[in-house]
Amino acid sequence: MQQSSRPAPQAARPPPGVPHLPPQTTLCPADDDSDDYEEADASYASILPVNPLDREMSLQVPLQAKGRYSSLCSDDELLGDDEPSVWEEPGLSDLQASIFLPNAGRLASAPKEGSSHLAAVIKMGWLDKNPPQGALYYQRRWVKLDVDYLRYFDNDKQVYSKGIIPTASITNVTSVGELKFEVITSNRTFIFKAESDAERKEWVTVLQDCTRGRQRRSTLSPGSPLIPEFKGYLELKGLRSKLYTVVTSDKVFLYKNMEDYRVGVGITSIEMNVGNVKVTDRRGFDLTTPYRIFSFVAESEQLKDQWVDAMRESIDEALSNREVADRIWAEPSNSFCADCGTPKPEWAAINLCVVVCKRCAGEHRGLGPNISKVRSLKMDRKVWTQELIQVFSSLGNDRVNGFWAANVPPSEALSPSSCSDDRRRFITNKYRHGKYRKYHPLYGNQKELNNALCINVQCSDVLETLSLIFCGADVNCSTGMASCPTPLSLANTHAQPLQAVLLSHNLNTALPQSEVESGMDEVHFPAPTCVYHNGFLFKTGSMARPVTERKAREEFSRRWCTLNEGTFSYYESDKNSNPNGALRASEIVCLAVDVPDKHGYEHTFELYSESDRLYLFGTDDPNGHKEWIKSIAKSVIPARAEPLLRLSFERIGRLKCKDGLNLQTSKVGWFALVGSTLHAYLNDSREEEIRLRKLNELSIQQDNGVLVLVERGRTLYIEGERKLDFAGWCAAIQSAAGSGGDTLSQQQLTDTDIPVVVHSCVDYITQCGLTSEGIYRKSGVNSRVAALCERFRRDARSLRLKEGEHQVDDVSNTLKRFFRELEEGLFTSEDGGTWLTTAAIQDESVKISQYQKLLNKLPRVNRATLRALINHLYCVQRFSELNQMNLHNLAIVFGPTLFQTDGQDYTAGRAIEDLIQYYTLVFEVDEQQLKKQLEEITVIIQVREKLNTKFPSTEPGGHFICTVYLEEKKDTAEQHVKIPASMTSAELTCEILDRRNIPVKDKEYWNCWEVVDKEEMERPLHYRERVLPILHSFGTDSHLLIKKHVAMEAMIIYLASKVDPSKHGMMKFREERSILGLGLSSGSFHDRYFILNSSSLRMYKEVRSNRPERDWPVKNLRVYLGIKKKVRPPTCWGLTVVYESKKQDKPERQQWYLCCETQPEMREWYATFHSIQNDGDVWPQDGLQPSRASRAPPDSRHGNVSLIPLRGSENEMRNSVAAFSQDPLAGRCSASSGDLAALR
Repeated sequence: MQQSSRPAPQAARPPPGVPHLPPQTTLCPADDDSDDYEEADASYASILPVNPLDREMSLQVPLQAKGRYSSLCSDDELLGDDEPSVWEEPGLSDLQASIFLPNAGRLASAPKEGSSHLAAVIKMGWLDKNPPQGALYYQRRWVKLDVDYLRYFDNDKQVYSKGIIPTASITNVTSVGELKFEVITSNRTFIFKAESDAERKEWVTVLQDCTRGRQRRSTLSPGSPLIPEFKGYLELKGLRSKLYTVVTSDKVFLYKNMEDYRVGVGITSIEMNVGNVKVTDRRGFDLTTPYRIFSFVAESEQLKDQWVDAMRESIDEALSNREVADRIWAEPSNSFCADCGTPKPEWAAINLCVVVCKRCAGEHRGLGPNISKVRSLKMDRKVWTQELIQVFSSLGNDRVNGFWAANVPPSEALSPSSCSDDRRRFITNKYRHGKYRKYHPLYGNQKELNNALCINVQCSDVLETLSLIFCGADVNCSTGMASCPTPLSLANTHAQPLQAVLLSHNLNTALPQSEVESGMDEVHFPAPTCVYHNGFLFKTGSMARPVTERKAREEFSRRWCTLNEGTFSYYESDKNSNPNGALRASEIVCLAVDVPDKHGYEHTFELYSESDRLYLFGTDDPNGHKEWIKSIAKSVIPARAEPLLRLSFERIGRLKCKDGLNLQTSKVGWFALVGSTLHAYLNDSREEEIRLRKLNELSIQQDNGVLVLVERGRTLYIEGERKLDFAGWCAAIQSAAGSGGDTLSQQQLTDTDIPVVVHSCVDYITQCGLTSEGIYRKSGVNSRVAALCERFRRDARSLRLKEGEHQVDDVSNTLKRFFRELEEGLFTSEDGGTWLTTAAIQDESVKISQYQKLLNKLPRVNRATLRALINHLYCVQRFSELNQMNLHNLAIVFGPTLFQTDGQDYTAGRAIEDLIQYYTLVFEVDEQQLKKQLEEITVIIQVREKLNTKFPSTEPGGHFICTVYLEEKKDTAEQHVKIPASMTSAELTCEILDRRNIPVKDKEYWNCWEVVDKEEMERPLHYRERVLPILHSFGTDSHLLIKKHVAMEAMIIYLASKVDPSKHGMMKFREERSILGLGLSSGSFHDRYFILNSSSLRMYKEVRSNRPERDWPVKNLRVYLGIKKKVRPPTCWGLTVVYESKKQDKPERQQWYLCCETQPEMREWYATFHSIQNDGDVWPQDGLQPSRASRAPPDSRHGNVSLIPLRGSENEMRNSVAAFSQDPLAGRCSASSGDLAALR
């Protein structure tokens, strides 16, 4: 290969975005809210702790690979070149062993500014390199030089180097021998060989220029300003030796040994801005990047935990935003912690105006948000307004400490090495008690303090305002001015934004208050106590699986338990000083409260830990149980989610989730399950309530570990970070989302608070049963009715009533049985008798008024249900000439049913008759709306009677009413069309364009598309394809759309240029499997080689394979554009393929996904599919003709098809039918078959 002879251009910054990681990993970006901050463990001190910075990147290693292996470490003789290596680079031919190998040239995430991977490459090219031990043979290496490092790689596609030499450690570069030159460091000499003398001369010159006069400042060396956060030996699975590993602020470096680390000559560096760390076993963890996965093994479980924490902090640092920190550090005193002096503090108490280090920030959090509001300089971007930054820049830690630390005794002062106990004592004294502050001259005189505050906020002296506030001035005091009643409004009126921001952050701060007493004694509010609790509990052994069986009392052991300063410990007895075990509050991810008597002890609760263990505790004391629950929850839940503690929760804890438009980045949320409501606090610190019984969809993706909650206008994805607590959450949420009992409020509900069972039955009967004679009077088949009731009771949301599959009388009896068996009844047991006595009132106006009072007294769900039911019965009796169910007949049936009486008299019937008769008055119904509803139902009945297949029709072909949208799915773009059996896609397209008077221009390819919203896919129908079969195969989430096919011209040009109609190439493949009939997707995407010819589509494991893994008849495939995001496709250019066939007379349906690397590649595959399936005829030669004269003959497979109302809810159906009946253009598509025959 030719060697590069000129410097490479500046590396292009990749587009922002989150890379697709291997399926078993989860990207953990820095949370915008710093309330998840956790104090560093003091035990880090023994393992080289350093300033924790952040977390970023992740790696794992493919452990099995085939073909030639290149060792990253072989140059330094960790591995020989003849030995298998775990460092096989992406982009080579043997891809099958890689867990996740994207294009090596495409970075998956935008690294930080200054990242070495983004540094400008000064020179790169091929060189021969001699191994350092003096071997005679040279190895071909791809070498890159930037301002900081000289790196060499196996090839030009590798991301991670085989060796890395800091330019600062290079002492000399000189030419030696034929075409060779030496790169000399303090302890090693590297020999390279160029292909020509000119090339060697250029390399030597560039290296000398790059290293001349530079100070030793390698980021790999201990002398670097970037102090290592953690370092030591780690075993890398697949290698025979351990590597010396160093975690710095935003990178991880790998060295052969400690000596190489000291001189700065390493193996490779890993940028942590695209990484993730995941624990795999007791001592192992994976560091995952989009390019490779490294599996590390630590020397002990404790060290493993510390390595994982250090790498996660490095990831946070790499993902964080340094802009705020750099601006605040620009004030010199802010670059040191206000409490202990640690350099580069990354946290701040925004109400106290001090910048502090991470360890001190942990103690500030212990004070509570009412005293110290701690925020990160790097992660809490939203809080850092320009005004707040200016406050910190103008004050500085030195000036603020002139107030807070004016009287600190030297013996009590902190240093960067101070222990946690000293920090806690000092910070409590400094800020909670104000022990070291400089007292204001007005201290003790409340009135004068308040007056001084009101005067001072009108000027720019922010430090004086701080002193006044924390010496007792009332931030919310009255100014005596109506126009500016508070100091905050005064500051805003006088254009003092810095004063305003300081006041706004201290509106609710708990301050040491003073009173005027003899001796001017300082009076403080009592300090809030730390969460502390102790007592005896009964405990089982910790478990790694859910508790599915009842635990007997004999399986519990008595333990003395304490909760103190964020640690829950349990001891053999109250006499022991060493605990049997302990859980820090930060390790507890979930607290579940069991129902009474679930286990041998009456009251039990479960604790779930980060290490995926379950701890079960019990007691017979209900009050003690309640106190433990309250105390543990208070220790676990952060301040921003504190309102959750006021709830009577069944389960509380933290989960990762995604929602809205940002489905790439997970965020930490705090959740509490209370009955059928899931309360959540996400990053914006606002409480959200998710009514589980009102969800549109609830599903679990078992393989991906995702719980999907779909409510109106929003989808929430809850991720299972740990199997144990996620399984508990899934079971609890599923149970809460189902019907919780036999009262109305415990049913699954629609958005309008009507039980789903009532809505489904009423909707079905309105569409299919209003003309059924004796509806509600005739009995259904008891076994079918019982089965329907059970299915509705189990999960009403998942049951769809369908004509032909369910009988009208069965559905009507299901509705009656539901109301008869309803606990408390529709009218409630408390007021049911009052409804019956009201029916006896003779005065009509008095009776209606009393009914309205009783109606308003009903619970919300009862009221909405009664309104919907009476509306339905009113409509039924309006068509009594067809169904023989007049007002009196309906009252006889529904009186005893709704009032749950024996029916011996007509009192209950009289009440129901009154409600139906006076429906418009009692329920205050809009007469025009009711009239419109009845007209729509009339149209439905007429349509069904005219074209019902049960009766011979005078027309030889049936029709189908369909809603078609033009260009986009919205109300103003919808058209309602009768679809004859013979109508083609082209004819339907012309029909819609003709209605809207849209001319078809040259080179415009208007097409009819089948759009499936749920699967996020669409398919352009072939212009000769019949529309009616497509409508019959529709799901509830599909629709037809008329729009331009913008890629058609490119497809036609491509097909015209092809000599061979077939196509072959690599694509990424994933299959959709069905688990237990639940339609849950599984698996992941894999590279496969495909061959598409005129008869079949064949899939091979790799290019060299002789036998296909799968073979599908191409004519049986239905190919859609697009892939649903739920399956996490590796690219956005994908196809969804549906295969339908029959096996042993049973229909079989398979669905799978194909991903292409580029849009043109996807277009070529789709064009080839389209051409083969339609024998090369992809578009009419004369273009789309707006003529309907040449219809194809009717399809004998469909024959007479009844006119079926639109799918969807009752309101959607009514609107569509009404619009159709009123559309003056609708007659264009209502021609009978006789008319069509005349046209032919």
